[in-house]
Amino acid sequence: MNRNKFTNRRIFFYFLILSSSLILLIKLFFLQIIDNSYKLSAEKNVVKQEIIYPKRGYIYDRNKILLAGNQRAYDLMVIPREIGNIDTLKFCKIIDLKLESFIKKIQKSKNYSSFKESIFLKEISKRKAAKFQEYLYEFSGFFLKERTMRKYTENSCSHILGYVSQVPDYIIKSNKYYNYNDNFGITGVERSYEKDLRGNKGIEFFFRDVWNRKMGSYKNGKYDSLAINGKNLDLTIDIYLQKYGELLMQNKKGSIVAIEPSTGEILTLISSPNYDPNLLVGQNRSENYIKLYKNKNKPLFDRSLLAEYPPGSTFKLINALIGLQEGVISPGTKFPCDNGWEYNKDLKVGCHKHRSNLNLKEAIAQSCNSYFCHTFGKIISKYKNTNIGYNKWRDHVLSFGLGNYLNNDLYTGKPGKIPTQSFYDIQYGKNRWKYPTIISISIGQDALLLSPIQLANMTSVIANRGYFYTPHIVKKINDKEINNEFLIAKFCSIDKKYFQPVINGMENVISSKFGTANNAKIKGMQICGKTGTAQNPHGKDHSIFIAFSPKDDPKIAVAVIVENSGWGSTWAAPIGTLMIEKYLTGEISNSKLENFIKNATIIDDSYEK
Repeated sequence: MNRNKFTNRRIFFYFLILSSSLILLIKLFFLQIIDNSYKLSAEKNVVKQEIIYPKRGYIYDRNKILLAGNQRAYDLMVIPREIGNIDTLKFCKIIDLKLESFIKKIQKSKNYSSFKESIFLKEISKRKAAKFQEYLYEFSGFFLKERTMRKYTENSCSHILGYVSQVPDYIIKSNKYYNYNDNFGITGVERSYEKDLRGNKGIEFFFRDVWNRKMGSYKNGKYDSLAINGKNLDLTIDIYLQKYGELLMQNKKGSIVAIEPSTGEILTLISSPNYDPNLLVGQNRSENYIKLYKNKNKPLFDRSLLAEYPPGSTFKLINALIGLQEGVISPGTKFPCDNGWEYNKDLKVGCHKHRSNLNLKEAIAQSCNSYFCHTFGKIISKYKNTNIGYNKWRDHVLSFGLGNYLNNDLYTGKPGKIPTQSFYDIQYGKNRWKYPTIISISIGQDALLLSPIQLANMTSVIANRGYFYTPHIVKKINDKEINNEFLIAKFCSIDKKYFQPVINGMENVISSKFGTANNAKIKGMQICGKTGTAQNPHGKDHSIFIAFSPKDDPKIAVAVIVENSGWGSTWAAPIGTLMIEKYLTGEISNSKLENFIKNATIIDDSYEK
């Protein structure tokens, strides 16, 4: 009995030992033969893993002229844990670095990780990289990594293109694709099309010797993956027109936005002052950025998308269209103007001297304030109370794409401001305001604000007789057409038949001897426009002009704003008509007018180009 019990125990222990041995053998077989990741880990002292960065996609203008390409660069990388006893002074002399900077950069790398690689010095020159390579064996823990950096071919389009820099921490946390050392589009097209431009990273495993030099591929590249280069973009921008507009706007603050009405493609997106986009490439980027940021003329600020201005008299066109749609005026309607509009002795909107009474076409051409004050009053008074009338008027305004984001492919922007009923309720008290209280909104003042791109889009609506396509900046991606959402027409609330009398008035703004932009007339060209002079509580008035051409089948719609420069006819109108002539003909017929605009200085031009 006891012997049988002993025998059973022995068999149990034999079985236990055999089972354990079998499990261990199976595990070892799996680790050494099946799962190579552990083998890679075991060989980590001689096998190095390196990310292969793709080439960033190229950016072209609408005519395939290169705007943004790539150039070879080198990042000096460091793994703090692997730094040995190196000659720090020799290191700094070779790389042309101060000792204080060396200490700060080492500490920054340690704060990130002592075990992971990080950028010690970004985008060093080929000359420095070659010199450092000769002494690489003396500086354990450091190595060079080849990558590309941007090269912008034109001293232009800085706000459109944007710039590329090291990926921000908040992006790394939210997107697993990015690592600490990666580049990232910060602004402009570089940002809004980052996913297309960046491509996809690859990975390479290779042997390294004791001096951290590459000694060949690991397993003949069995575990490597190729980098996929970024996609190329064709922008809607015409670089020749863009550069011409920037030339006209030199030494001035403001913006020019030009759109092709039939497609919504943005032809120019000019913010002045601007800067050379290459200033924000390479080792001097941070220093240059600080200079630009501190400049009093704010060259980093994109006025074409972010600045908001009262539209001034250009907004009279919208009130004319709403008045026609609501049936409160007709093309033949006339209103008196005795140096302005007067509601009572305490409320008056002044106007410049002109013949009275004027019909609609004449009122647009001569920019009569009184005419559009009367029109606005009739629109609101048509309804049983001010609230209903104002909300109806506001709905018409919003249908032109004003007062909201245009949902385009631009990285940034402002919605503008079309005041709500509640805004005025808060300001004046509920039911304590009427249309005379806010009468200046009828001539584009009061709390009304629009961005330059919204003004250009509003002009496109008029040029198209009632609809627009969402303004966009990219035409093709890898030679394939853009998303269809930009090809859908969006209609405003005004019937097509009401646009012609307004357009006739816009034509007379330039063609009539009484028109406010007659001085900007281009011989032989049919241009429809409207001047504006927007009051500015912070200084001199802003000069504004909108226009399109030709009158029928328009090819370009443009909005121009020149800050703190006075009358719309003086600066903005000539700039607008010169832009139109340049685009449609490729030439300028009035060189005297062109030189007058080019050579004018309205701001301090001390900012660095």
